[in-house]
Amino acid sequence: MTEAQEAILRHHHITLCVGSAQHDYDFHTKVLSLKSVKKTLIYDGASPFYHLYYGNDLGEESTLITCFPVAHFGRKGHRGAGQIGGLSLSVPVSAIPFWEKRLRDHGFEVKRSERFGEPVLSFAHPCGIPYEMIGIADDARKPWSNGEVPADLAIRGLHTISVNVRELEPSQEFMQQGWSAHEVARDEKHTRFAFGEGAGHPGQFVDYVLTPDLPQASWTYGEGIVHHCAFQVKDRAVQDKVKANLEGLGFTDTSERKDRGYFESIYVRTPAGAMFEATVSKPEAFLIDETYEALGSKVQIAPQFESQRETIIASLEKLEF
Repeated sequence: MTEAQEAILRHHHITLCVGSAQHDYDFHTKVLSLKSVKKTLIYDGASPFYHLYYGNDLGEESTLITCFPVAHFGRKGHRGAGQIGGLSLSVPVSAIPFWEKRLRDHGFEVKRSERFGEPVLSFAHPCGIPYEMIGIADDARKPWSNGEVPADLAIRGLHTISVNVRELEPSQEFMQQGWSAHEVARDEKHTRFAFGEGAGHPGQFVDYVLTPDLPQASWTYGEGIVHHCAFQVKDRAVQDKVKANLEGLGFTDTSERKDRGYFESIYVRTPAGAMFEATVSKPEAFLIDETYEALGSKVQIAPQFESQRETIIASLEKLEF
């Protein structure tokens, strides 16, 4: 494989279109006990709206879930084929009984199953996006603990994502030639790809799910769907090689580099329809505009709009945190 084909390291973050900002914030910080590492805004369209980040203590790569609360649009997303269908979080295998009880105690319906030899807890975000917790015997990522959920039982980060496809072959070719992955396992309708050498580690997987009977999913900002998944690459030079390799394969709709404040990104619409992102973290990451002690404590506004802070904040859903 070429250097470009070996470029993807692991997940960076996954981004969801959710409903209410308050429901989303409470779900991630109070139920899942993730840290609110950044509260900022997205400026697409006529007016800005929230972009909320949750993860471990510093919001390290592969621990991040980021959310666009879009209830104000009044538009529901349609889950289906050609879309990332859900996300799976890594927890210690010994923590599965704890999380099953905790989720049920918070009013969530929970289903137990097994996939790829791993125990699975299935539930859903308040807006309906499918979530899973996967019991993992060995995950070295350092979790965030708010004291309510002990660190030895806490979420480590993303384990894998599921992408709904009507057929596997185009996505298989993309993953192997364009996204530096290799197939490592199959389990009924699931096919697992991994990054790096060997069988992969938590945070290095993508699972494709054959769903030929599902309707076409929507891609616009709409409540209840996954917007995209980002994957970490080492630096800009590697990111440029990824882009050139994709375009050489015919993916000429790959985006230019976009500065997202805390990282820089290129985007590509995969053959299945799901949007993937190749992401380079900035050295300062989430400490670029806040101290460690203040991390996630204030809504951050892009410098060019800071003079409009009062008006912008007044236009947003009130968020208690």
